[in-house]
Amino acid sequence: MTNLSTADQILACARGLIIAGGYNGFSYADIADAVGIRKPSIHHHFPTKAELVQKLVAQYRKDAAAGLAHLAREASDPAAQLRSYTGYWAACIKDGSAPFCVCALLATELPLLPDEVAAEVRAHFRALSAWLKSALERGHKDGSLALKDTPRAEAEIFMATVHGAMLSARAYGEPKMFAAITNPLIDRLCKG
Repeated sequence: MTNLSTADQILACARGLIIAGGYNGFSYADIADAVGIRKPSIHHHFPTKAELVQKLVAQYRKDAAAGLAHLAREASDPAAQLRSYTGYWAACIKDGSAPFCVCALLATELPLLPDEVAAEVRAHFRALSAWLKSALERGHKDGSLALKDTPRAEAEIFMATVHGAMLSARAYGEPKMFAAITNPLIDRLCKG
């Protein structure tokens, strides 16, 4: 983390701590120890934990939007985009670089999160659902995907399956579980 600014080191550390234990699973003392700074330095950049996590989720959303835009440019058809999306998560889970979606973890704590953090988490899910719905609509229209329900419902099913597969892979300690769950869903959509 040494090439990152102090604020970026704090954000990166907080992200890892959230993935490991959720919003309430870390404190500024944990970040100070991990980054090698004093707590007042964290407060200088992020006066409250809510502001820190809100900034982290806003950055996560920005990165996710850029990643989805990249998938849309790189994969020509909707089926390939869905496979690339799940392939990204399969690789992250396998190598441990991003073993779980930060927003999915935070969503499990929504009733306890500060309003500003909860709003960012909800916005992430709305944006992801909209991207999935668009891909599914395009695939249905061009005949490459067969939907059993509305594009909106299929998008929600897809999103829930992906996040559930992350949870199963984590619960079993078996990265291959992710693909074992998500591949049949994509196969169903592609074969009808």
